[in-house]
Amino acid sequence: MAAPVYPAWVTRWVSGQWRQKKRPPVIRPTRPLVLANKVANRREQEGEATCITEMSVMMACWKQNDFNDTACAEEIQMFYDCVAKAEKERKDQNKEDTLSPRGNLTSSKVNKLLRRFPQITRYV
Repeated sequence: MAAPVYPAWVTRWVSGQWRQKKRPPVIRPTRPLVLANKVANRREQEGEATCITEMSVMMACWKQNDFNDTACAEEIQMFYDCVAKAEKERKDQNKEDTLSPRGNLTSSKVNKLLRRFPQITRYV
């Protein structure tokens, strides 16, 4: 008895040749593939807290001295100096066009750059 004779498409399908000839699907984007002229405003994540050590020393002094400010004047002054220094560093950092602590541009800086260099959507 002879082997059955199958059509050519069956032998190609069984051997996997049909996969090689098949083209990848055509992907049609729903929107044009260009950058928008602005990004969403997102709140920046707060950095780590500063002056925690000075604050804890000041509060410990208050607790030992029944919350008397005159006895803890030195600790209070150290805390205020630390706060002023941290505030000055934060203002200096905001003045410069630098990256955020995570290494990204903030959304306001990205929007400023996109306003300076808008996307060209049509050619003259």
